[in-house]
Amino acid sequence: MNSFRFYNPTALYYGKGQIEKHLASEVKRYGTKVLLVYGGGSIKRNGLYDKVTGILKEAGVQWLELSGVEPNPRLTTVRRGIETCRSEGVDLILAVGGGSVIDCSKAIAMGTKFEGDVWDIYQRKAKATGALPLGTILTLAATGSEMNSGGVISNWDTKEKLGGGSPYTFPQFSFCDAENTFTVPKDQTIYGSCDMLAHCFEHYFHPTEHTSLQQRLIEGVISTIVETAPIAVESPTDYTARETMMYCSTMALNGMINMGVQGDWACHAMEHEISAIYDIPHGGGLAILFPHWMDYVVDENPARFAQLAERVFHVDPSGKSQREVALEGIQKVREFLVSIGAPTRLADYGIGADQLGRMAEQAVRFGPIGNFKKLGSQDVLRILESSL
Repeated sequence: MNSFRFYNPTALYYGKGQIEKHLASEVKRYGTKVLLVYGGGSIKRNGLYDKVTGILKEAGVQWLELSGVEPNPRLTTVRRGIETCRSEGVDLILAVGGGSVIDCSKAIAMGTKFEGDVWDIYQRKAKATGALPLGTILTLAATGSEMNSGGVISNWDTKEKLGGGSPYTFPQFSFCDAENTFTVPKDQTIYGSCDMLAHCFEHYFHPTEHTSLQQRLIEGVISTIVETAPIAVESPTDYTARETMMYCSTMALNGMINMGVQGDWACHAMEHEISAIYDIPHGGGLAILFPHWMDYVVDENPARFAQLAERVFHVDPSGKSQREVALEGIQKVREFLVSIGAPTRLADYGIGADQLGRMAEQAVRFGPIGNFKKLGSQDVLRILESSL
């Protein structure tokens, strides 16, 4: 495995009643003026907004609000948040929502402490110099943003969607109560399941040697997602299923299952180009791309694919070549995604071939993508074409 230093300072509060017990004390560690960031208003409909603001009021904490964060959070929204934090002297950002809300809040936190344009950080022209403290209350199991330092922002003017972050943008604390995910729409539960599964795949397919424990850990998370996602999709108030999926989401991208491993991340780079133009759900785009990427790169290391097929999807290898087992495993991935209602083609979102060339070129603007197999623009184009 690769040499590594592990660092993750986020304090996690998992389970029922943790918000009532600990939110006030966590917030007051950082000050008494909060920017409350949330999305389209679902937290008001399900009562979470009243609960959180009631706790803040009782604790003597003043709050300002930034609402309406988009599913693919916009740079314009980030800039509004930065302006508010600077002009109002905000002490802490409290993100109440899913990955988009948290990603937006991370960008605001970085941008408030950065003298230049925060977009320069995402374009790799500059590095963050600090960040406001950030806390989160999670309402959607998907991205793992509640316990990592990364995030993705869309510049709608230039049709770019880029990831960024720094050691400064780990949340200081995160509250994860599965009851707050009960009212998530069915399609968002599906997309969230696809997103966390994709994070596992990105870690699993890599060229690093001697990573048997990492592979077993990742396989454990994938197996749990495959077993539990159908229950969460069909029974939204099943607390055990929701709690399990929330934990899978956190573990899939908090750095713990991939220590010493440099993952692939080509599918994420490709999906960002699709949703930068078409504004589709991130998890939906990943569900479409991953099986086609797998088909394209399987011969790079068929043993890894065969291992996944046998250990997670229970493919019987008897009388089959390693490649045949690998291909059967890829088909099992497809079948699972279909079984939970995930999209399978770009055409499901009305996407045709007209922008594929642009997306392929943009995906590699910082250089070839992927570590399992390096992909240039022509490789990306072929995968996108197969996904139509």
